[in-house]
Amino acid sequence: MTSIVNLEISGDGTGLAELFDAVPSLTCEAEAAIVSNGYDLWLSGASRSELEAGLEAASPIEEYTLINGSEEEWLYNVRFSSETTDLFELVLEEDGTILDASAVDGSWVLNIRVQDRSDASSIYDELEDRELEPTIIRLYETDNGNRSQAGLTERQYETLVAAANHGYFEIPREVSMQELSEELEVSHQALSERLRRAYRSLVTSELDVTTEEAEPTPSSTLSD
Repeated sequence: MTSIVNLEISGDGTGLAELFDAVPSLTCEAEAAIVSNGYDLWLSGASRSELEAGLEAASPIEEYTLINGSEEEWLYNVRFSSETTDLFELVLEEDGTILDASAVDGSWVLNIRVQDRSDASSIYDELEDRELEPTIIRLYETDNGNRSQAGLTERQYETLVAAANHGYFEIPREVSMQELSEELEVSHQALSERLRRAYRSLVTSELDVTTEEAEPTPSSTLSD
């Protein structure tokens, strides 16, 4: 029976801890497609110069290349040393599928789809053996009707509830993104990123699609 496990994992041992030490405000989100020659990571929460100084200072990072970016967020291909744990490879080896991966405050948060709860136990045990301090935030079966949080992290769930309660999803909106960010005491950018990750988690878990399927094609158009 297919299940979704939402895991929080320490950045220590995965190559991110030193980067977060150098850039404490860092927010990191993995691209939907994980490539074999490193991680494609969207980095934000600091200026580009601060991020690249952190990338240079983090000894587990062997190489990084800027792929794309804007004024507030940049996509880098990051290659870690062989001494670090490759979380994505580990999950794949244990028959899991990563639906969403992000990191903030020095920890990874992964949404993983598994075919059986025993697979979730195997992933947890592997992470624990590597001293990555895994914590299961939520584990639920996708077909038992119990989807109160639909694979969302606690922070994403609380943000969506607050947005709904304040009328952010009404037409017209009863509160702006800036007003909502002030109410939640987070930056406008952090709120935007949190909502985007929450939307993607909802799509991938509720519609039972992969993150690649959830991404719009260049020719896609949306309407009411």
